Amino acid sequence: MNTKVIVVIGAGSIGQAIVRRIGAGKHILLADINQANADKASVVLSEAGFTVSTTKVDVSSRPSVLTMIKVAQGLGDVAGLIHTAGVSPSQASPETILKVDLYGTAIVLEEFGNIISEGGSGVVIASQSGHRLEPLSIEQNKALATTPTEELLALPMLQLNNCERLASCVSAFKKRKFLASYGRGCSLGQTRRKNKYD
Repeated sequence: MNTKVIVVIGAGSIGQAIVRRIGAGKHILLADINQANADKASVVLSEAGFTVSTTKVDVSSRPSVLTMIKVAQGLGDVAGLIHTAGVSPSQASPETILKVDLYGTAIVLEEFGNIISEGGSGVVIASQSGHRLEPLSIEQNKALATTPTEELLALPMLQLNNCERLASCVSAFKKRKFLASYGRGCSLGQTRRKNKYD
């Protein structure tokens, strides 16, 4: 029987809490942009009895995500994805927030959709900030759900100079959280996104 691997992107408290709930009997790959954070979390989880490996990843870089996936596949069958990584207005500019939190999430879902084992699943964690922004229009929701990943950041609605909603870091952060929660549908295990616009 092959080892089941759960990839956890973001080695903070939320990722560690999820590992404690679902990680028994599986190999956990903790991935973080800061290797030291992943290593520190690995020690804590290993001492609690979990089998853990670590790797570094920048979710806004497709080559980095693909490298992480190769590491995961080298450990066993990738059966799950927990994506908790992201940046907030206190950490980054609106442009970086969109690149990491929106574009990066789209890359992760797209690439894991190509390789996750049959019956696998994934979840993207977003805070309640996603519910604080006024609702997006039907057209905006459709654009976010169906635009190819490499074209997402060029959408007019995401241009800071054309959109009052993104006039501040806080607005960009709220939009990302909303998008992570509702804007893009992905059925892991299939290379094509499935959503209500198909």
